Amino acid sequence: MTRELSAEFIGTFTLVSAVCGAALFSAPSAGLIAVAFAVGLSVLAMAYAVGPISGAHFNPAVTCGLVAAGRFDAGKAIPYIIAQLVGGAAAAAVFYIILQGAPAAGKWNTFLAVSNTYGGSGFSMLSAGLIEVVITALFVLVIVSVTSPRAPAGFAPIAVGLALVLFHLVAIPVSNASLNPARSTATAVFGGATALQSLWLFWVAPIVGGIIGGTIGKWLHAEYISGPVNP
Repeated sequence: MTRELSAEFIGTFTLVSAVCGAALFSAPSAGLIAVAFAVGLSVLAMAYAVGPISGAHFNPAVTCGLVAAGRFDAGKAIPYIIAQLVGGAAAAAVFYIILQGAPAAGKWNTFLAVSNTYGGSGFSMLSAGLIEVVITALFVLVIVSVTSPRAPAGFAPIAVGLALVLFHLVAIPVSNASLNPARSTATAVFGGATALQSLWLFWVAPIVGGIIGGTIGKWLHAEYISGPVNP
């Protein structure tokens, strides 16, 4: 299982690197499209690179959703989630250090700006929570569907990566697009009190959405397959 956990660490590290790099440095000039594509492409690449080892979850909500779908061993869920959290936090720490060396004259975002929050001058808790439940449910449904035996072999990472681009384009203006408690935790650690106070929602809503998506996917495809899903 060491290789599986290492693959989850590496994949989540890459995903959060994409979030931090694009949101901190590219988004101020390139906009939300840069972040959406960075996240989608990072998962597409890592799904091909390490998906055959761990199943390419990189996300506690995906792990929980695949357990609900009967596609992943519940006994492995906690170690997977820990590896994802550590990988995400390590990536955020790297970019926190990089941000300290940014030139003062540049236009950069802060970690609070790239964290997932609600209320204040942003969307309400209900709005942020609802969009996170819906898009995460749809995302996990995509994963369960494209890794079904009925799906064309070898194309799952493309569908998953493009789905992430789509859902980030939809949700970034509302909640900064979490879909992923590991991603939210990684940026909140360096985002300060406001980000940490909002963090609970970006655990609850994506996991609820993931379980809904996994349950619907299980029913749609009538699959009862345990073990890693290999995109």
